[in-house]
Amino acid sequence: MLATPVQVAMAALRSAHDSLAACDLDMLTHRELLDVLDGLEQLSCQLPAQWHRGLARLQAETTPKELGAKNWKDVLTIRWRISATDAHRRLAEAAELGPRRALTGQPLAPVLAATAAAQARGLINGEHVDKIRDAMGRLPGWVDAPTREQIETDLVRIAAGVGPTELKKAADMMLFLLDQDGPEPDDTERQRKRGLTAGPQGRDGMVAIKGDLTPEAWAVLEPIFAKWAAPGMCNPDDENPCISGTPSQEQIDTDQRSLAQRQHDALIAVGRHALESGVLGQHNGLPTSIIIRTTLQDLESRAGIGVTGGGTIIPITDVIRIAAHANHYLAVFDNATGSALDLFRARRTASPAQRIMLIARDGGCTKPGCTVPAYGSQVHHAACDWADDGQTNIDDLALACGPDNRLVDNNAGWTTTINERGDAEWHPPPDLDTGQARVNHYHRPERLLRPPHEPDGNPERGP
Repeated sequence: MLATPVQVAMAALRSAHDSLAACDLDMLTHRELLDVLDGLEQLSCQLPAQWHRGLARLQAETTPKELGAKNWKDVLTIRWRISATDAHRRLAEAAELGPRRALTGQPLAPVLAATAAAQARGLINGEHVDKIRDAMGRLPGWVDAPTREQIETDLVRIAAGVGPTELKKAADMMLFLLDQDGPEPDDTERQRKRGLTAGPQGRDGMVAIKGDLTPEAWAVLEPIFAKWAAPGMCNPDDENPCISGTPSQEQIDTDQRSLAQRQHDALIAVGRHALESGVLGQHNGLPTSIIIRTTLQDLESRAGIGVTGGGTIIPITDVIRIAAHANHYLAVFDNATGSALDLFRARRTASPAQRIMLIARDGGCTKPGCTVPAYGSQVHHAACDWADDGQTNIDDLALACGPDNRLVDNNAGWTTTINERGDAEWHPPPDLDTGQARVNHYHRPERLLRPPHEPDGNPERGP
């Protein structure tokens, strides 16, 4: 079978790299070394353009479902073992810098044509591309297409002569000066910018939140804060915090919290009230509640941590305080429950007791690389599917998010088994199988910290 021109070119590229790797650089002068590094830098700037071409063609040729994945981000993370963040970046870059086609099949220029052309020539690097994409994404919606093209062209011209830091400064100034007397922000622009995100949990356990609230969202919070964040309200330092009615004058006078701290404590009180009210209904078969995994030893010693069904690490003192309130589940291992956890063929869906233990045991979706926490996961018959006479027993079940659960149910090529340690193993279809890990340790990283000779132990004994 004759090799295609692309295969020949790839073989030549690998051969050229091998030849370069075999060269001795010790005899080169510093000027010759600089020339070599110049060439390598230019090639590293150009190669992403080929990635964009290949990825665009792959997306036109097949679908993630045909490859055995739930989306294109999963294809990249599984096949090439990159992070979800990097996969998202590559897909976004390919969408804006790669070739396109109209519905009629006619070739179209890339969305950011000037940036793509400069990258293909090796004039700008990846950091330049990031800054240009960021600036173009921040353009107001009312900027017309010709103006957008001119702004991109100007940014590319600037990027070809300066570093990413100077480029960002120039882009920020350009956006600041761009028609400051333009139209007033409308509802479409506000809806586009709305959002609330939580950052990763820090070493001190704190979680940073940032976002942009619509006028409606802030209007909802205003009266809540006016009542529950008033001086003397919801003060955790009080022996009996006031959460209804009016706080006493003593509670008001002794309240030393800042406004930000009072609003923080008000959100806890509002959230706790909503959870305890029961009006939030069920989520994945359980009442919407806080579920925490910990050990009896940590509770008795008042030291250690608990982990919520969302993956948040909580000091044991906070676990005990949360457990004092109603309508929460605290999964304590070491003979903590007498509920029946084996249902055999009596029912297909897991019982609430089983769900609680699975949340505590697995921590989240068990498919390798999946970061969906337990709160967002379903119960999956991992040892044998229900349709194939599988049983609803705790040791045969595992957590899986909805999309991953359907990858097995829809015969996308994925299969699951339970290994001798009680872990769910996911076996990918051939197009995505590169020998990667079969077990997901994302939600239970403490397992990776055990010495190699230490067995995993019985999962029902807790972390």
